[in-house]
Amino acid sequence: MARVEESLDKTGFGETANSAPRPSGETRAAHPLVELTLARLREFKREPEVVFWVFVFPVLLAFALGIAFRNTTPEPARIAVEVGANTQAANNVAEILRRTPNVEPLVLSHGEAAAALRSGRVALVVRPASDGNYTYRFDRTRPESREARLLTDDALQRAAGRQEVFTAGDEQVSETGARYIDFLIPGLIGLNLMGSGMWGLGFAIVQARTRKLLKRLAATPMRRSDYLLSFLLSRLVFLFFEVAAVIGFAWLVFGVEVRGSLISLALALLVGAAAFAGLGLLTAARPTSIEGVSGLMNAVMLPMWLFSGTFFSSSRFPEFLQPLIQILPLTALNDALRAIMNDGATLASQWTEIAILALWSVVTFVLALKFFKWQ
Repeated sequence: MARVEESLDKTGFGETANSAPRPSGETRAAHPLVELTLARLREFKREPEVVFWVFVFPVLLAFALGIAFRNTTPEPARIAVEVGANTQAANNVAEILRRTPNVEPLVLSHGEAAAALRSGRVALVVRPASDGNYTYRFDRTRPESREARLLTDDALQRAAGRQEVFTAGDEQVSETGARYIDFLIPGLIGLNLMGSGMWGLGFAIVQARTRKLLKRLAATPMRRSDYLLSFLLSRLVFLFFEVAAVIGFAWLVFGVEVRGSLISLALALLVGAAAFAGLGLLTAARPTSIEGVSGLMNAVMLPMWLFSGTFFSSSRFPEFLQPLIQILPLTALNDALRAIMNDGATLASQWTEIAILALWSVVTFVLALKFFKWQ
């Protein structure tokens, strides 16, 4: 507490409106907003663990997920050939499939094949019939099962003498911007802005309130708006370094590119960071304990974790949920970042997303000013 009080005195926060006037020759103190912002930056410098969560953790997360979901050659489709009354027919089918690229056949009994399909160890079960036909057993909701069915049917039809009407050639390409890592990086940036904007600001305010520091600040000649704006400005100071760390790492390791304008990207990030800073200030306006603000922030962030399309597209959710999903700030930020980074879109073309973020910024900050209490 002594160090905190000393820090407050050094930054001028310890002065009250009733303090003695400064001597005429003494330099006038800077604006409260400037002093408060500098204090926020000093707090960040004195907490090394914050550096890890803001700069290092997003890079580690991008590396782990980028390795896990990197573009690789698809694994062979594992197909069970069920042994029935005619063992020779099952062996013949297995031999045909062994000569087929990207197919790995297994000859199993009826019970073994059913168990393998149920557990996901095989994608398809082929059951030869006595009349020379086949039955395919598979789960149509699994994409790998539908693919295995097409590969198997094509191989068996060819082996039975089917003639191709025409010859088709393959032209294989691998484009940046269409990979999972290109989809993931903008989502991780948005997720990091949300986490650092809310947890970083909310915890600092509530911790100061529980330690009775806000009560002292309330007695100083500054406005409530100056105090809250200092958190917002200090948050924006580190924005460039925070985003540059993730994008730079993704570019060096995975070849992720920014196809759009860097200015458009920077402006979208600024508006997004302001929106989450406003949310952080609003959630921390009233709670008087760390447990209380933690519960509120989890309640605010959980829907965005689930629905805003960070790790997979938000379009996978039902249509009736889409209007609610689209107005979430993380959804708007993720969509704008992906459009600018992967598609080269302009900021003007993303005006809907930017308007949603700006509205969240203004509304949450105004409400934070209204409901904020010092103690």
